[in-house]
Amino acid sequence: MSAIYETSRLLLRTPELSFAPMVTDYYQRNREFLSEWEPVRDEEFYTQEYQKKQLENQIADSSSLKLWISKKGEENKVIGALAFNNIVKGVFLSCFLGYNLDKDEINMGYMTEAVRKGIEIMFRDYGLHRIEANIMPRNIRSLKVTEKLGFQKEGLSPQYLKINGKWEDHIHMVLLNHEMNE
Repeated sequence: MSAIYETSRLLLRTPELSFAPMVTDYYQRNREFLSEWEPVRDEEFYTQEYQKKQLENQIADSSSLKLWISKKGEENKVIGALAFNNIVKGVFLSCFLGYNLDKDEINMGYMTEAVRKGIEIMFRDYGLHRIEANIMPRNIRSLKVTEKLGFQKEGLSPQYLKINGKWEDHIHMVLLNHEMNE
């Protein structure tokens, strides 16, 4: 059974195997749009069988939290996802944030709303001190999301990730949980 988190306009749900058709549809609808910002995907990625395996992995992975985004009243359609990966406990208490959104839903504040809720979950429920997001300098919309939410630029990581077949520089954005600064 997945957990469901609500914002004023959205539902953020942890993975369930039953999401496979919705997730497959999301990636098929946004294949071209997302290709500029993601690794090269082979044809198998866009199949329901592959997405079902991915959902199984997401359910089993205790070092990450994936949240599938839907609009309230449209629960059978995925419009995006948040991923908090490499959750590290102990003295580090940190994770990496990644996200994507449907091409038809950009510039409406949905991602800012979803990430704000995700931050609350990671700081309150997971007790993390630090969330890191690495964003290509030309991804202005994504940078604006993190800036609105208080992330600070820590620097530039040259050739950090291989995106769409090319090693891309990334701006390292960080948000600290200031309630833990004691």
